[in-house]
Amino acid sequence: MNTKEIHISDYSYDLPDERIAKFPMAERDHSKLLLYNKGVVGEDVFYNLPKYLPQGALMVMNNTKVIQARLHFRKNTGALIEIFLLEPSVPADYEQMFQQTHRCSWLCLVGNQKKWKEGALIRELEIKNEKFQISAIRKGEQGTSQFIEFEWDNANINFADILDVLGELPIPPYLNRETQESDKTTYQTVYSKIKGSVAAPTAGLHFTERVLNEVDAHGIEREEVTLHVGAGTFRPVKSSTIGEHPMHTEYIAVHRHTIERLLAHNAEAIAVGTTSVRTLESLYYMGLKVLANPNISEDELHVNQWEPYGNEELRMKFATPHSRRENEELFSASAVESLQALLDWMIKHELTVLHSSTQIIIAPGYDYHIVKMLITNFHQPQSTLLLLVSAFVHGDWHKIYDYALAHDFRFLSYGDSSLLIP
Repeated sequence: MNTKEIHISDYSYDLPDERIAKFPMAERDHSKLLLYNKGVVGEDVFYNLPKYLPQGALMVMNNTKVIQARLHFRKNTGALIEIFLLEPSVPADYEQMFQQTHRCSWLCLVGNQKKWKEGALIRELEIKNEKFQISAIRKGEQGTSQFIEFEWDNANINFADILDVLGELPIPPYLNRETQESDKTTYQTVYSKIKGSVAAPTAGLHFTERVLNEVDAHGIEREEVTLHVGAGTFRPVKSSTIGEHPMHTEYIAVHRHTIERLLAHNAEAIAVGTTSVRTLESLYYMGLKVLANPNISEDELHVNQWEPYGNEELRMKFATPHSRRENEELFSASAVESLQALLDWMIKHELTVLHSSTQIIIAPGYDYHIVKMLITNFHQPQSTLLLLVSAFVHGDWHKIYDYALAHDFRFLSYGDSSLLIP
């Protein structure tokens, strides 16, 4: 299959608005759970998930935390300007960014920007019983996004403090409602830790401490990775074929001990959500890059959109003087060999955490290397996430979605869940 020639219109289905869950269940783990096991479809309730998982397996979850990324400023004219934080610019590191005092800059989307032709936007704030001003200044463009510099005159206040007061949690646009106070809790996983996402890894929203304890009691190990979900997760595929769709970049962090645990489980994992899938499968290609070039830098580990499909880009970028047979063996390395190379490289460079990024697109024609079972919600028609699911179940997505639509499952971020075993 030529993945680039896939027509997105082939991945459509009728999703009535009333099937989109506007709010979560009163109890997270009481959502419905669709079960797909090698072509057989059934259902249960999410709190029974652990009994369907193999004892001794490894579950990988995304511990990112959604930030209050939507900021509102009002001009002297009364015009309301919305600034939506996409990713940090200066400093580029998320952890450093949230500790900044006085000044920082972000790549942002700007709403109603025609009303903001020049000058600074200013808001009065009171945090920790101290009053001060924060200003927003445009510093340049990148495509349809803007670089915005924020400045404030209080050294006791960091940017994390400011977002907690000034920011609004960015719930998905298809909910067609204002953010409510309850969303600050319900739109975060119970295990969220690392601030940086502008959208939740929604497959994890169903987990409660009770379910996590049952997972542990079932003998299943848990590891966490971090992928900061970008606004691009909601970007529709506007091109007729997938080859013309530019995939967004997302930033990941993976601890060395997580890779060690993956290797202890023969490089096989149960992924909670598509973000965990993207992280785990990207690790495989990062390992290939290390195998091809042991002196590679951390920045060069970034996985480009089409690298997994035939590895032509990898072969060209990291051409070696090996024989053709040796090169073929290199680029068909097993998941264990790839992760071992990545682990050895981290040890060599004394890295306890791998910081990188991925632009990977997973669609029919993709061969999964690490993810063996997937827990995920029901995704929008004609979306890259639906393509990912189709690739995982070998094209059998219609059976899953037809069942969900016929059996009153709730869809999208606050909707029900599924366990997929291909």
